[in-house]
Amino acid sequence: QVQLVESGGGLVQPGGSLTLSCAASGSIFRINARAWYRQAPGKEREFVAAITWSGDRTNYADSVKGRFTISRDGARNTVYLQMNSLKPEDTAVYYCAVAVGLTSPGADPASYNYWGLGTQVTVSS
Repeated sequence: QVQLVESGGGLVQPGGSLTLSCAASGSIFRINARAWYRQAPGKEREFVAAITWSGDRTNYADSVKGRFTISRDGARNTVYLQMNSLKPEDTAVYYCAVAVGLTSPGADPASYNYWGLGTQVTVSS
């Protein structure tokens, strides 16, 4: 089992920045790809970004490309999402997910085995 805890969400003005963190515990040796998803009120959960276990490959949704950066620490137990130039449409609950079998930074949520409970990000003036 893997447990995930997100942090770093909050209220930020348009154009501002936030960094989300996702700490993993438990059987972290099993983790391969790691990803961030988000879900806005009344909308389906959508892919944001993903990274391989080694950090050598990343994948981003077109809507965040150039503004968000996903990274991981060397100890393999925390993944980050640096969010810059935030827009009101970025408002959502952000979820961290990890995959046991997936070795590429895929966008299909069915590939991810463990999910956090989410952290709220609100972009508003």
